Amino acid sequence: MKKLITLFALASFLMLGFNEAYAQEEADTAATEMADSSMAEETAMEEEAAPEPVEEEAVEEAPVERSFHQVLKEKFIEGGPEFMGIVLLCLILGLAIVIERIIYLNMATTNTKKLLANVEDALNSGGTDAAKEVCRNTSGPVASIFYQGLDRSHEGIEMVEKSVIAYGSVQMGLLEKGVSWISLFIALAPMLGFMGTVIGMIEAFDAIEAAGDISPSLVAGGIKIALLTTVFGLIVAIILQIFYNYIIAKVDSIVNNMENASISLVDLLIKHELNNKKA
Repeated sequence: MKKLITLFALASFLMLGFNEAYAQEEADTAATEMADSSMAEETAMEEEAAPEPVEEEAVEEAPVERSFHQVLKEKFIEGGPEFMGIVLLCLILGLAIVIERIIYLNMATTNTKKLLANVEDALNSGGTDAAKEVCRNTSGPVASIFYQGLDRSHEGIEMVEKSVIAYGSVQMGLLEKGVSWISLFIALAPMLGFMGTVIGMIEAFDAIEAAGDISPSLVAGGIKIALLTTVFGLIVAIILQIFYNYIIAKVDSIVNNMENASISLVDLLIKHELNNKKA
């Protein structure tokens, strides 16, 4: 009987230990699963909170913008100093003459209507000497022509007309002084550019002959230099041609004013002489 009770107690103890161990194992398993789930949730939250990796795009360097002066300087150097320097010299000399002519012509422009009115008032008030003084104090070719005509007024109207025509030709020559040089540079600049083009093409073919093969880079270099000289020559010719036409138009305008004013001067002298005869 005692053995039976002892076996029963031992079995109960073993069953109780087994149940406790099983319960502990289940508790550990549940805790482990809870910890794993919490870790998984934290990882998911971290993944959601973390920003998506941004793919690094290849940053292309923006091309540096060069000024017109830098591009012009670069092309000038590429064209070669031999002919490009001569073309530049044509531009400098041509512009120097252009600036001098423009200043001279602007100073030579005279208000002929005002001058005629002043000469007429001087003739009526003080005679020829007063009119000559007005012309002497006025700048410009028209006033100079008036002075020469008034200086010969005592010799008659015919001498006045001859003096005005002769001195008008002199003043016209002064107005057109140096203009022929501008036309020379206009013709010379593109011719020098074309000569540079021909020489560049010859050098390109010489390089092809020396290499024994046609290389695009070999040919392109010579042709590029050749064309640059032509472009710069044409640019110089265009710039000088614009100023040349302006100067010619300005000279024509002054000459027309000189002719009209000379006719008006002769009419004034005839009128003044008639008034003196009547008086």
